[in-house]
Amino acid sequence: MEYNYQTPRYLLVIEQIKEKIQSGELEPGERLPSEMEFSKQLRVSRNTLREALRILEEENIILRKHGVGTFVNRKPQFKGGLEELFSITDMIKREGKEPSTEWLSTGYAEPHSDDREELELNEDERVYLVKRLRKADGEPLVYCIDKMPEHKLSNDFEIRGESIFDALQRDAGIIISYAKADINTIGYHQEISKILDCDRDIPLLVLKQIHYDLDDHPILYSLNFFRSDQVSFNVFRKRMV
Repeated sequence: MEYNYQTPRYLLVIEQIKEKIQSGELEPGERLPSEMEFSKQLRVSRNTLREALRILEEENIILRKHGVGTFVNRKPQFKGGLEELFSITDMIKREGKEPSTEWLSTGYAEPHSDDREELELNEDERVYLVKRLRKADGEPLVYCIDKMPEHKLSNDFEIRGESIFDALQRDAGIIISYAKADINTIGYHQEISKILDCDRDIPLLVLKQIHYDLDDHPILYSLNFFRSDQVSFNVFRKRMV
């Protein structure tokens, strides 16, 4: 590659490390050399290397294990753009894998305080709660919690194995138009990490979405917990001029 010496050195180091991973010189799961050794190999200062590693960790390319070392992360198998209102089923199929669903619970439940706010619930109104484990080729990928306001649904509403979007359209004629999304990370969660078969050192990506109908009414509140070693998200950003 040609280097532009006006580019900050740590950015060049990031590209060097990525090239080593892409070429197979550094393999997924491999432990990186010590900071002193690696900085000598790359001919940079330790401060420059630290900044490069910090950014690579944020990009989920490397993984730091406290007291153990720094490792090349397993390459995420599933990628999605947050600008796309995607179907998890379609995301799995695009990677050539077979999607499946383990239904953990469905039915009406009392809402939490954030449910009331996000879904603009009436007083004493319940939510229809769905908990599912989504799998790819039989392996756990996403733990999904979905909630819908009772007043938008018929008395005999139920999910019959189809997508929630399809169920809403079938039952109530509701079409989901768009969603507002927020993504965060959390560390080991005793219940959810166990469901996803995650080791303690694998963080979870949490995608929170509020879905709206064509009239801008909140219809579906979703919390999706993804294995961070299997999924990554990207955002398309355009410069405004």
